[in-house]
Amino acid sequence: MYIVENKGPAIALMLGALVFLGTWPAIMNLVERRGRHLVHTYLDYSITNFLAGLLIALTLGQIGSSTPEQPNFITQLHQDNWPSVGFALAGGLVLFMGNLACQYAWPFVGLSVTEVVSASITVVAGTTMNYFLDDRINRAEVLFPGVGCFLIAVWLGAWLLKSNSADNAAKLQAHHKIGTNSEPDPESVVRDSDFIAEEPVKALPGSGAYLQQLEEQRALKSSGASTIFGLAIVVFAGICFSLFSPAFNIATNDQWHMLKPGVPHLVVYTAFFWFSLSAFVGAMSINIFFMYHPILGLKKTSFKAYISDWNGRKWAFLAGFLCGLGNGLQFMGGQAAGYAAADAVQALPLVSTFWGILVFKEYYRSSRRTYVLLVAMLVMFSAAVGILAGSAGHRKAD
Repeated sequence: MYIVENKGPAIALMLGALVFLGTWPAIMNLVERRGRHLVHTYLDYSITNFLAGLLIALTLGQIGSSTPEQPNFITQLHQDNWPSVGFALAGGLVLFMGNLACQYAWPFVGLSVTEVVSASITVVAGTTMNYFLDDRINRAEVLFPGVGCFLIAVWLGAWLLKSNSADNAAKLQAHHKIGTNSEPDPESVVRDSDFIAEEPVKALPGSGAYLQQLEEQRALKSSGASTIFGLAIVVFAGICFSLFSPAFNIATNDQWHMLKPGVPHLVVYTAFFWFSLSAFVGAMSINIFFMYHPILGLKKTSFKAYISDWNGRKWAFLAGFLCGLGNGLQFMGGQAAGYAAADAVQALPLVSTFWGILVFKEYYRSSRRTYVLLVAMLVMFSAAVGILAGSAGHRKAD
């Protein structure tokens, strides 16, 4: 079994997790914007997400010899460790619910704000719980200022959403006014140099025509919906995200002494397998239900339609695999350096916002106030990730 023992490699794993966990939401958002049914996309995502967890367990969890204190993955499957397994299963369920909520929130509030607000809630609540669960191995004088930076970023993200929503409303109003007067809209035609292959919308990015065409094309229609409704979904996602890491922490370290004497703690790979299996079963169950009982105005679909829908499937598969790898790296780093420090990966909106601007043209042609808020939010997140990584400690062997 591969064991991370030093702080340096642990931080490297966290940074790798940051890239993966910040990229998969952008890929999922891309598929939704192209009109693929959300249920089909999440089912594909769930398959490769579970396979990533299984692959990590069967490779890194089986490398080297097995010891009584740290058994390999397959050896530990036969041990009486069900109290810890229960927490791993619970962690997988709340992560699944958070990810699913984010998928439905992106059309309402955008990729960047969804990731910022949910990640900030995760850090403020989840990191505090992990700090005490880890017996305070992280430096509080460094950790909690980082938490404060994330809390400030929540308000900056909400303010940014309000400003950008006002900008978009003004763009759409101007576009509709031009259309009503039967005047040619200079924003309705894109030059060859402006065409974005990844986003087949013909209008100039950021224009009113672009926003209207995007709304007509995407799978979940958000026009006319309240931003408060979208934020409520994001807050729910943040609450779910704040619980999965502490649950995984308890699963691997048994702080409440629920295991019988002589039974070793779950190694991170065994816990991650159960965690991934729980998320997979939950995702398959609820999304098959949503096939026949859709919500938020989505079209009714069927398992037959899902099987035959290959539009965007490869991207959904890629998103699930990246998310699975990212979660695995986060937990490996957290087991070595403390799960509170591993919550630095919640700075994933830095990566998601990069993709949102580069690929989806979020905030194009927005007001100066919106740009100032965007920069302030990203600066605060950059400070937060550095501070949380700097708080990393070293877990003592039991």
